[in-house]
This record gives sequence, structure tokens and C-alpha cells, in this order.
Amino acid sequence: MSIDDLALAQSLRRLATSREDNGSVVSVLENVVQACVDLFGIGGAGLMIADEQDLLRYVAASDGPGRVLEETEASAGEGPCTESYVTSRVVTSSDVTAEHDRWPILAKTMADLPVRAVLGVPVRLGGVPVGTLDVYCEDEHEWDDSEVAALTRYAEVIATTLTAALQAHTAGELARQLQYALDYRVVIERAVGYLMARQQLDAVAAFNALRGAARSRRSKIGLVAEHVLDTGALPG
Repeated sequence: MSIDDLALAQSLRRLATSREDNGSVVSVLENVVQACVDLFGIGGAGLMIADEQDLLRYVAASDGPGRVLEETEASAGEGPCTESYVTSRVVTSSDVTAEHDRWPILAKTMADLPVRAVLGVPVRLGGVPVGTLDVYCEDEHEWDDSEVAALTRYAEVIATTLTAALQAHTAGELARQLQYALDYRVVIERAVGYLMARQQLDAVAAFNALRGAARSRRSKIGLVAEHVLDTGALPG
């Protein structure tokens, strides 16, 4: 995709300063997601935000396949968007349907949908990842450095929108989710690091171990992380 720096800068300024919505931060985010598709000429885009279980949850998507992509990643705990959130870095795939060894559930689910190349960008508040911007192309595509840089800047606009909503007290339920993600991110990261060293896991596998323990006990993942750091083990 060809990215015009001037057009990008102008679009980012418009989005960052736009407040034309129906009073719901979700409606603003839906507009931002759709504008991402129009600006970059991609197949689709979506946004996921962490909840109190530190599970990424669908917030907005430009289309049906984009929503399926997000919901599959959230339920399976795998994929570029999940890895982007856990590792706080951009994660790309030129064709998720070919990633059978890396993301088997996602690869199988996307096989019958027009979703191939996927890029996940962390959305950060105060340097803390609270969600991801997810974009996809309908065909196989190698993401280049200019695309990564531009979409990273776009994720910063989403962070600005979220920050403004929090300050204006218009984020509603989303505000509680964001605050929990901010409060417990460091504890969760420390627990992930501990499990990685103790059980020889990668970051996503360690994160999913925490997530699985929280789900089985119907507890918040932050409390499970604190238990790991206090006792050296996942709760039984």
C-alpha cells in the first residue's frame, strides 16, 4: 500500500480533534476504525481492549470478517493481535491461514474468510498496553516498515481518543476496563516473566496460563498474577 505522509498527517489531525459523535466513545472508535480502512486502503480493521480478565475484547470492527478475526483471537488466545498485546510490539503475518504451527485455531477459522495478511499494533495509555489496533488485507501481503510506522502513529490517535474519553468521563464501562488494565499490567508482566523462566514458556503461553487459571477460578487475572508472585505457583 502507498502511504502519503501529508495525507496521513492531515487525517490524524482531523481524527484527533474530531468530537462529532452521539456521546458514546464506542461510536467515535467505530468512526476511527472505518477511517483507518479508508486511509490505508486495507481490507478491514478493528479494535480490541483488555477487560478485567486481561482478555482482549471486541470493541469495534469495520466489517464482519474483521469481527470474526478479533473474536477468534480473543477466545483462542493466539494470533498477531494477541501477541502484540502481550509483548507490547507490532506483530505481523503475511498470511494467517498459512500459520498452522504458530496459530492453528486462527489459521483454520480464517481459511474460509477474506482475511489473509494481518498486522497487530499495541494501543498504549501512558506507555501501558491496553488493547490493539488490528488491520488486515484480503490477500497475502508483506508489511513494510512504512506501513508499520504509519499504523503505529494511527494507534496513537486511538490512544488520544481513549484518554480524552476518560478525562471527560464519557467512557462508561470501558473506563473501568482500561483502569484495571493500567493498574495490573506491571503485576501481570512480572508473573508472565516468572512463568516463562520457571516453566520454560514463551510470553503468550505464560500469559495464557494466567488467563486459564483466572477463568477456571472465575477470578481476575491480576489476582492470579499476585498469587503467582506470592507463592511461586499458579493457584491449584
